[in-house]
Amino acid sequence: MSDPSSIFAPDGPLAAAIPGFCARPQQIEMAQRIAEAIRGNRVLVAEAGTGTGKTFAYLVPALMSGGKVIVSTGTKTLQDQLFNRDLPTVRAALKVPVSIALLKGRANYVCPYHLERNERDGRFLTPQDAADMRAIARFARTTHTGDKAECTDVREDSMAWIAATSTRDNCLGQDCPNVKECFVMQARRNAMDADVVVVNHHLFFADVMLRDEGMGELLPACNAVIFDEAHQLPETASLFFGESVSTAQVLELARDTRSEAVAGARDCVALIDETRALEKAARDLRLVFGTESARLAAAQAADRQGFNDMVAGLCAALDSMQAVLDTQAERSEGLANCLRRTEEMVERLTRWGNPEVKDLIRWVEVFAQSLALNATPLHVSDVFRRQLEGQPRAWIFTSATLAVGNDFGHYCRELGLAWMDPPPMTSVWGSPFDYATQALLYAPQGMPEPNSQEYTEAVARTALPLIRASRGRAFVLCTSLRAMRRIHELIAEGLQQAGDPLPLLLQGEGSRTELLERFRKLGNAVLVASQSFWEGVDVPGDALSLVLIDKLPFASPDDPVLAARVEHMQRQGMNPFIHHQLPRAVINMKQGAGRLIRTERDRGVLCICDPRMIDKSYGKVVWRSLPPMRRTRVEADAVAFLESLPPPRSGG
Repeated sequence: MSDPSSIFAPDGPLAAAIPGFCARPQQIEMAQRIAEAIRGNRVLVAEAGTGTGKTFAYLVPALMSGGKVIVSTGTKTLQDQLFNRDLPTVRAALKVPVSIALLKGRANYVCPYHLERNERDGRFLTPQDAADMRAIARFARTTHTGDKAECTDVREDSMAWIAATSTRDNCLGQDCPNVKECFVMQARRNAMDADVVVVNHHLFFADVMLRDEGMGELLPACNAVIFDEAHQLPETASLFFGESVSTAQVLELARDTRSEAVAGARDCVALIDETRALEKAARDLRLVFGTESARLAAAQAADRQGFNDMVAGLCAALDSMQAVLDTQAERSEGLANCLRRTEEMVERLTRWGNPEVKDLIRWVEVFAQSLALNATPLHVSDVFRRQLEGQPRAWIFTSATLAVGNDFGHYCRELGLAWMDPPPMTSVWGSPFDYATQALLYAPQGMPEPNSQEYTEAVARTALPLIRASRGRAFVLCTSLRAMRRIHELIAEGLQQAGDPLPLLLQGEGSRTELLERFRKLGNAVLVASQSFWEGVDVPGDALSLVLIDKLPFASPDDPVLAARVEHMQRQGMNPFIHHQLPRAVINMKQGAGRLIRTERDRGVLCICDPRMIDKSYGKVVWRSLPPMRRTRVEADAVAFLESLPPPRSGG
């Protein structure tokens, strides 16, 4: 396809097929640039502001290219939207005979083997889990895909799903007695045959990069890979190019081994005893940290009394169970699989404890119920670049937030794109929205230093008059959970004192999907949330008129992964703040700010409380990267702007 512009024309196929379709110059230019990259097997890094219509801008050249294309998105929600809505719409408009497939990670598909075994065992913690398991069994008998997103009778976070799905560890692969009914295998076969395959970043790295169980065949066969929400890639790549051993994985291995022993080696009491000993070793390791949650460098964790002894105890328990499994593995496929998993876990633990393996950041994350020993690569650029330099194909990276100003240097360095030959093509398309009319950026005066004790109270005081002027319809986005909870308390008190009964929602009171649904339906709600609501959240229309951000989203300097990367950059003579921390914060800030204006009709105020945006020299880098809104430092201006908006549909 030479030039896709005719497809976007007022008399073109998209306008004819899609009611209200209106092409934008940015969208047409972006589609042309992507078509050029696909034709030349080039790398393109493209930032497209909110409202550009980037989904159609990459789907049109993808569908017209005539080759096999993998589209990778940031979340399963976006994946479903692409597969169920956007792709069929564009395909029908273009009238092209292109086959499409949706592929998710195995945890999203019912596993007939584990479902049957665990339903028969009937060991559930609650009656609800048992009822959910029965509902999943009914679903499994009628579904064509096995995709749990289609099983609407069971909550996505139900514990029953753990018993009804497989993991990479406990899947028996081709040796499974239920392999002919396997929904994962079926989904992968469909993906192999399809022209366009929709995956998500986690699956791309877990299954394509790691060449997991034949899925890697997808990549050699494809002509182009398109990453949407590509700003998430560096973090996702770090996760999957690293390794982890968690106490939750250990407990799962112990439970699975016991279950397989009962089924295939009931007379081997020693194996049952070893699973109990392994469970105790995992729990003892978690108990070293009491009730706290934390992220610590390995050296900091080693200072904790008992930590090294308990890691050694876990290694010994795994070795001991491995020795017994070795004598029983021939008795069933399930036991052979448990032996393989045990051997792999011993290898990962050994590498985690070996300081000779260079360029790895070793750290420990402590959760409420579990603990993980993590090894994260110091940088992913070399590993990622090797993937790109394989077979010739196009690689498209697109998001609303990749550049700092017009500079892609930080992003390209993180993924190793900066050293490619030829260098990547880059483009920035600003949003077509009229931000100067539609939005106001408010930076309040007189805010205390962000690290001072009174800062959280000052944020809540700033928020209250704005929330009341906008009659709810507000996101209050916080950079820490502690600040989020305190600001929520203070806003609740303030609204009560003012006699203003606006609905007040808090992240954690329900799933993200449920909270967003309630927010949209209420029409006059206030949602106080943290990082998980900074991106991938779309509330167009008048249900959202105010986005308030408490601080510039710098990563915590105590974070062990960041601390190690900062130290490495300092040794190289680089300024880690300018080259890493500030660009990351700018990209995150652009994501948060992007929640406000989602359509040509939206209007609202973006309030950034952090005084460093005004007082510090680097603050200019932040606000110059934001959309070109009118700016004010006067509260009365922000209040007047909000009061001028049409009233909410319901509530206040």
